[in-house]
Amino acid sequence: DQASASDPNVHAALSASAGSGKTQVLSARVLRLLLSSVRPEHILCLTFTKAGAAEMANRINTRLATWVRMRDQDLRIDLINLGEANDPNTMRRARQLFAKILDAPGGLRIQTIHSFAQALLAAFPAEAGITPGFKPLEGRAEQELARTTLANLLADAESGGNESLIGDVQCLSLRLGEQDAIGYLMQCARASDAMAALGAPETLEGKLRAMTGLPDGSVDEFLAEYCADDRFDCDLLHAITAANRAWGGVTGTKAAVAVEQWLGLDPAGRAATLSDLALVVFTGSGSLRKVSPGQRKANADYDAHAERLAEMIGDLLTIQRGAALAVDMAAGLRAGQAFAAAYAHAKRSAGVADFDDLIRWTRQLLEQPGMGEWVRYKLDRRTDHILVDEAQDTNPDQWAIVRALVEEFFSGASEAERRVRTLFMVGDFKQAIYGFQGSDPGEFKQVRDWARQSSEALRDAEDERDDGERLALEFRDLSIDASFRSSPAILEAVDAMIGEVGFEAMGLPGQPNRHRAFFDRRPGLVELWKPFTSETADDGSDSEGEEGWLSDRDRLYAIALADQVKRWLDEAPILASTQRALGPGDILILVRSRRELASLIVA
Repeated sequence: DQASASDPNVHAALSASAGSGKTQVLSARVLRLLLSSVRPEHILCLTFTKAGAAEMANRINTRLATWVRMRDQDLRIDLINLGEANDPNTMRRARQLFAKILDAPGGLRIQTIHSFAQALLAAFPAEAGITPGFKPLEGRAEQELARTTLANLLADAESGGNESLIGDVQCLSLRLGEQDAIGYLMQCARASDAMAALGAPETLEGKLRAMTGLPDGSVDEFLAEYCADDRFDCDLLHAITAANRAWGGVTGTKAAVAVEQWLGLDPAGRAATLSDLALVVFTGSGSLRKVSPGQRKANADYDAHAERLAEMIGDLLTIQRGAALAVDMAAGLRAGQAFAAAYAHAKRSAGVADFDDLIRWTRQLLEQPGMGEWVRYKLDRRTDHILVDEAQDTNPDQWAIVRALVEEFFSGASEAERRVRTLFMVGDFKQAIYGFQGSDPGEFKQVRDWARQSSEALRDAEDERDDGERLALEFRDLSIDASFRSSPAILEAVDAMIGEVGFEAMGLPGQPNRHRAFFDRRPGLVELWKPFTSETADDGSDSEGEEGWLSDRDRLYAIALADQVKRWLDEAPILASTQRALGPGDILILVRSRRELASLIVA
């Protein structure tokens, strides 16, 4: 499967599970392209991360440097394992490749898609309509600019008397906290076009209410109307009150008093205290209260009465809470609109561009009528082979750039010129972790389908010709599921989990093949621990103090982990992989983030 994917004379899309040799295949395909006399500057490798680009470049350069001084016998074996010939001419080319890459203009291009976009825009700033000499913005500088922009935005709002904007940001901060509020505003800034397309800020709350089916006009008046004696089923409330009075006890009396107090209010007061009435039939966590034998004895229809009241109150609370949510969401969107506009202005003033700018400008440049074709032509003169790594993490805008670069590969012009041009993509749907940045694994499937259909259309057109000559390249849709990294026990657990959760729920495009371990006798063990839960209060919330102490659940979990590690170290079993006793450095604990739980584990 690896050899089939690394064939330099076909288009290919590869789904490669973790540890199955994905980087090995990418490197092998580049090496085989070079051995087939493709010039280094005609190859473009696009990766998602700088670490991925560095790893691939290091592998290729190390291999080529090794070939220079490798013994003939070893080089012959290496070339055969790569799937290439090992005749004297091929061996001579292999030994010359390292110097050839060093002499190539720009060297071998292994770049993140953002660095590629930056280089392209730097070459065509006028065509892209941007200021030459902009600087990329990332990391700490981006965070500092975001905080400065927000501070200036609020200062201007205060000096200008814009109480509405200040209130919107306060609402956002109260809901999310300071850090998450800034993160949300940055997401809005990354989607500046979408923010602008929302329309006038004053219309947002109305749009949200319309989208969620909330009533027009004042929600308070709507609810008050439904809480009036002529609309609400007060006879039902009287029956529930009588049953609880007859039952007696603290709980029954408390429920009866709550209903009587609610009935004593005017319609507006009733609407405002619906959540208090709800506690008669709901718990604090929102689940239905169990009907007691005493209530059932006092009124044989109490179950039906409680269910009916819960339904009535639930419908009204849904409207009330939905309206409150629409108010908060509208505030968040208005704040997002204002911040996105301010942040865009701050970037232009500072002469900087973030990653989203680079991708958006590059896409617009390549898709610009007339100009886009000229830029692609200039690129086509030196780009014949494009390889895309981490394809599952590539977002729609980035895929649009890739498609703009390779559309000419499937036009038939390459074949007419007898010019071999290939597209290779590799990724793993199960490793898609950048959804928060807009990546969508489904885009990988769509581009893969598009490339396959385009390739097949070219080959079908060739079949209709009389000369019988076949120049259009084959498209291979491949998958590698053999792991060189994991033991059978771990892979069996992975398959069992996928079978339980369902491949659709994991975003997989189809039922995956079962994973298998290349080293099928490698020992391994998977233990599933029961979840740790803390004692909960009557309302279902965690029993944490007002001071914000860490939850008992996290504390108990950390203690259990520490105890388990101590048992392992005390037992000191001999590791099959190293043939020595287990030590602290052999144990790795993975957490979602280095927050309170991680601190407890360390402690």
